[in-house]
Amino acid sequence: MEYVFSYKLENEAATVKFGQALAGISKKGDFYALFGTLGVGKSVLSRAFVQELCGNIEVPSPTFTLVQSYEAPEFEIYHFDLYRIKSPEEIFEIGVEEAMYDGVCLVEWPERMLSYLPRDCFNVEITAEDTSRVVVIKVKSEEKASRLKKLEGFGND
Repeated sequence: MEYVFSYKLENEAATVKFGQALAGISKKGDFYALFGTLGVGKSVLSRAFVQELCGNIEVPSPTFTLVQSYEAPEFEIYHFDLYRIKSPEEIFEIGVEEAMYDGVCLVEWPERMLSYLPRDCFNVEITAEDTSRVVVIKVKSEEKASRLKKLEGFGND
């Protein structure tokens, strides 16, 4: 079964609050596949997620380093940007597999992983709608769906 949740975020500040809210329901082993075009807010959401759990630290985009890691109180956070990888197998060279077990993964451009994308992940699709953003999250497990239910009503003020 697939569970689908939709959130409308009116501006960048709402995207930041949503990233913080996602951080609040996360636990070790979570994998967030962040789909969306350039400039749609994947990095804004990721930065807010990391800062919510790690404090007001600098969170650069991992576009050139491919991965940044951060020590949160309960787990490590791995922020991947796969835009520049040439083949799906490169994910093993940058440690995606280990990160999936050791912490929480935020992965921008997950479509570059192809069939290596975990089946039971948070599939996060961000699309632009005028000046706002629509975030649709699909999950397969009831446990993940129950955590997302805690965010019901978010962005629907």
